[in-house]
Amino acid sequence: MKYSSQRIAGTVLLVAVAQFLLLLQIAEYLYPNYSTSQNYISDLGATCRSGTCTIVQPSAFIFNGSIIVLGILVVISAYYLQKAFRIKVFSLFILLTGLGAIGVGVFPETTGIIHLVVSFITFIFIGLASLMSYRIVTSPLNYVSIILGVLTLVDMVLFITGNYFGVGVGGMERMIVYPALVWGLAFAGFLINHIPITKS
Repeated sequence: MKYSSQRIAGTVLLVAVAQFLLLLQIAEYLYPNYSTSQNYISDLGATCRSGTCTIVQPSAFIFNGSIIVLGILVVISAYYLQKAFRIKVFSLFILLTGLGAIGVGVFPETTGIIHLVVSFITFIFIGLASLMSYRIVTSPLNYVSIILGVLTLVDMVLFITGNYFGVGVGGMERMIVYPALVWGLAFAGFLINHIPITKS
C-alpha cells in the first residue's frame, strides 16, 4: 500500500510529539527533586546556575535524545508537508522548528547563549506554524490552531519579560510548550485522517 505524503507527514509528526511527551515525563521522574514550577524544561538536559552546571543521568540522556529525535522527525515531516501542500512558508516554519529542537538537544544549557537562541527559534516557529496551519486544516481545528498558536507566542513574550503569574519559570515555559505540542498532535491526527488525502 502506498501512503500519501500527507499521511506520512502526519504519522511522522505524531510519533515525534508522542515519544517526546512520554520521555519528557520519564526524564522528569528520574531527576531528583525536579520541579515543573521552578525548573526549566531544559534543566533535564543540563542544569546551569551561577556558572555551575550539573548533568543528571539518565534524565539528560533521555531528554536530549528525545528532543533530538523530535527535531529530526519534524524535519522529515516538513519535507512531506511541502510535497503534499506546496506551501513553502509553512513548510519552512516546520523545518525551522525541527532544526531548533535538534539544537536544544545538541546544545544544552552548558552552551549558554547558543541554547537560548535555538530554544527561542523552536518556540517562535512552532507558534507561527500553528497559526499558519489554518490554511490547511478545516473547521473547527483551524480556529483551535490559531488559539494555540497565539497562546504559544503570547506566553513566550510573558516568559521573556519575567511575568510568570504564580506558576513559576518552569510553569510559564510549559505554557509555551504544551499548546504547541497539543497542536502538533491535533494537526498530525488531521493529516492522517482527513479525506480526501492529497496525492504525492
